[in-house]
Amino acid sequence: MDEDELKGLWKKTVKRLELEEILKDGEVKGALLKIPRYLFVEERYRGYAHVDEPLPIPAGQTVSAPHMVVIMLQLAKLRPKMKVLEIGTGSGWNAALIAELVKTDVYTIERIPELVEFARKNIERAGYSHRVHVIQGDGTKGFPPKAPYDRIIVTAGAPDIPKPLVEQLKPGGKLIIPVGNYHLWQDLLEVIKLPDESVRVKNHGGVAFVPLIGEYGWHG
Repeated sequence: MDEDELKGLWKKTVKRLELEEILKDGEVKGALLKIPRYLFVEERYRGYAHVDEPLPIPAGQTVSAPHMVVIMLQLAKLRPKMKVLEIGTGSGWNAALIAELVKTDVYTIERIPELVEFARKNIERAGYSHRVHVIQGDGTKGFPPKAPYDRIIVTAGAPDIPKPLVEQLKPGGKLIIPVGNYHLWQDLLEVIKLPDESVRVKNHGGVAFVPLIGEYGWHG
C-alpha cells in the first residue's frame, strides 16, 4: 500500500470519528490529520493503521485505538504552551499529537528500552524529535526535573492514582489516567488538582489498557 492510499484511508478514519461524534475538537482533528497513526507502527501493520482498534507494537505492547486517543486528548483540553508529561510512550504517536497541540516541549516516559528506541525513530520520522523528549524510566514516579505540569496523561492502567503524579501537577492541573484491574477493565479518570492541593475525580467510564508497571503501579 503506497503513501497516498494510506493517507486516504486515514482521512476516512478521522471523518468517521467525527460523524460518530467522538471527535469534536477542531485542534485535535488537525493534529490527527497532520500526524497519521501509520507513521508509528511497524511496516507490516501500516495497512491496518486506519482501523479503529489497538495495534501491536514491539515488546508485546499496543498502540491505542484512534477513538481512545481522541477521547483522552479531548479530556485533557490541551492548549498551546501547556507543560505536559506523558506516561507510557509506546509507539510515540500520542506524544507527537500532544506536541502538535501544545506547540512546545513534551516529556514522555517509557520503561521498556526497545520501545524507547522504537518511539524515538517514529517521532523523528514524523518531524517531532525537537519537541518530544523520550525518557527511559519508571513513569509511576513522574519526572520531577520538569515538574510541575499542567497536564499528565497516562496510557496504561494503574491499580490506583499514583501519588507522585498528583504531587507533580500544578494547582488547577489535570491527570488523565485509567485505574482498575490489571489487564481487563479500568475506569478512565480525570483527576483535577485543586488550589488547596486536594483533588476532584471525574469518572468517564470503562476502558481497557495494558498495565502500568512501576513502584506506584503494578509490580510486573
